[in-house]
Amino acid sequence: MDKIIDYYSRFDEWGRLEREPIEFQVNWHFIEKHLPPSGHILDNGAGPGRYALKLAENGYELTLTDLTPHLVQTAKEKALERQVYNAFRDFHVADARNLQCCLDEQFHAALMLGPMYHLQKKQDRIQAVRELYRVTKPGGTVFISFMPRVQHVISSLTSPERLKPNNTAKALHDFYESGCFDHAEEGRFTHAYYANIEDIIPFLKKHGFQCIELIASNVASSVNSEEWTYWKEKYPEEMDSIVQLLIQQASSSYHLGLSSHLLYIGRKH
Repeated sequence: MDKIIDYYSRFDEWGRLEREPIEFQVNWHFIEKHLPPSGHILDNGAGPGRYALKLAENGYELTLTDLTPHLVQTAKEKALERQVYNAFRDFHVADARNLQCCLDEQFHAALMLGPMYHLQKKQDRIQAVRELYRVTKPGGTVFISFMPRVQHVISSLTSPERLKPNNTAKALHDFYESGCFDHAEEGRFTHAYYANIEDIIPFLKKHGFQCIELIASNVASSVNSEEWTYWKEKYPEEMDSIVQLLIQQASSSYHLGLSSHLLYIGRKH
């Protein structure tokens, strides 16, 4: 996990969601849609706390965890800056596979929007999901993000030199089989796991969750900044309409494979 901590200690994760605002807007629509009207929410693997802060601003109580100390500190600073620090019961540096800082059935709902990207071993993914199940109240809603394998194959085909070692046919075959990606260059996004879309719902069902929705968070991830500038400058009044269209189509099975991230919404049995 040292490489992951090192990467996120230097990478601007807060800025990523600002550079890709559609992902945040689509996810927030579905989070807001399925959350209870009030309660104590866990943001597990919260990064710098973008979603947790939005939840705090909407009147929820929060507990925030992340593996990277730098990101937990950033979340604290952002909470103070936005004057919602008192909405947070706790900030913890914690591994999603071992939430010993959290009690059984403590949370009315829980987010896990990052850890599943980096758990390459199946047993680690199982342990993270079991921990999420343990700390969520019966009937509580969970929101879990995944990265789809097929989308990363497409990215590797279009940008092979940027995504080494996925720049050979053998590497692509191996990746399609395992879903594991370890970047050949130091300091890049690495030790990653990409899921087969068809495996997500059965995997979580096996570990106690009933699927409510599986949605595409960002089918527009392949649209570059120059292309977005065209839409923003030529049709600024229509950007909200574009986002609404992507929200309306987010659960389409055809969109799932195009999106850089998926959001699973489920309920604990």
